[in-house]
Amino acid sequence: MPTASLSVPDPAALLQVQSLCDQTDPYATSAASDVLFAAAMREIVAWHQARSPFYARLLEERGFSCQQLQTAGDCVALPLIHANFFKTHEILSVPRESITLHLTSSGTTGQKSQIFFDAWSIGAGQRMVRNIFDYYGWNTPQHPVNYLLFNYEPETNWKVGTSYTANFLCSFAPIHQLNYALRRTGQGSHEFDVYGTLRTLQEYAESGLPVRIFGFPAFLHAALQRMQALELPPLKLHPDSLVFFGGGWKGQADKAIPKSELYGAIHRQLGIPDQRIRDGYGSVEHSVPYAECAAHNFHVPVWSRIFIRDVKTLEANPPGVPGFLNFVTPYVTSVPVHSVLMGDLAAWHPGSACSCGLNTPFFVPLGRAGVSKNKSCAIAAAELLKGRAA
Repeated sequence: MPTASLSVPDPAALLQVQSLCDQTDPYATSAASDVLFAAAMREIVAWHQARSPFYARLLEERGFSCQQLQTAGDCVALPLIHANFFKTHEILSVPRESITLHLTSSGTTGQKSQIFFDAWSIGAGQRMVRNIFDYYGWNTPQHPVNYLLFNYEPETNWKVGTSYTANFLCSFAPIHQLNYALRRTGQGSHEFDVYGTLRTLQEYAESGLPVRIFGFPAFLHAALQRMQALELPPLKLHPDSLVFFGGGWKGQADKAIPKSELYGAIHRQLGIPDQRIRDGYGSVEHSVPYAECAAHNFHVPVWSRIFIRDVKTLEANPPGVPGFLNFVTPYVTSVPVHSVLMGDLAAWHPGSACSCGLNTPFFVPLGRAGVSKNKSCAIAAAELLKGRAA
């Protein structure tokens, strides 16, 4: 969506939300930015309070007023909504006819978060991604590339969030050729096509064009392992190739290897330099994009804030202490997801602790807490590596 046409649903009620989301530097830090963030949060709390009976009751029960948000740090007091809540409830703050996109967080089975986006919310989220790709020099509309997506090949009415994101990421460089690693079976399921994946990588190496690899890291790892088992020689992909992961290992956590080991294998076997290998973090419940910096840390962009919550008390933890991830952002007008508690564990650190030079805080994911039958996209996808269709 062009920036010029991207406007909040009510410019009078959401003036500060518009101003915050219009910021193009993803990692700007200033006192003025913190003031703007707090003002935008006051607006979005009032917005959902007036339009969502559920959220209005939640604020009333917690005795919370948007006027308590005078600084960005005050957002720690916001009533929390757990991400799992959206697996069993459809909560809207706009008329249903205003919804332009409906995404789910799960694979083809299991409980799914149902998140609905109006035109502003999906457009603002996409613009955040575009600003981050601009920041890192990955938006190259004049240079066609070949794509290999380690994600689900879409089917009719396919709504899985990671597939939507992966396909959206293909808009930042023209598509010369595109292939999926998780192929449709025609029976409502998917299979990991490892030999097709290896053939695609070989063809891409021969083409000489840059290659962009997006999706679940477990499948690329499996493909590299199969290359070794078959004693295939290393490939030399174009040095401007890019690997950008999303979705995590989750269901294959027991087989996950350190990032440094995985990135080293990608460099050795595919020829892609370390600085062109990045991980991404996000969810349909909190669609602000988080991209690894050159030092492979997830810095918090200007459009959001994070808190790490103690697993027992839910109080905010100091730097380095693990807890539940709590994401805060004021931009989504369609659903009250402006303070979401995730099931993921993480620790946060000040920007000064990272060597990349960014000043915003960053977080280190530490895995998913607890044991649950609920399946995320990556868990459902990981089952394909065990020989089962999700």
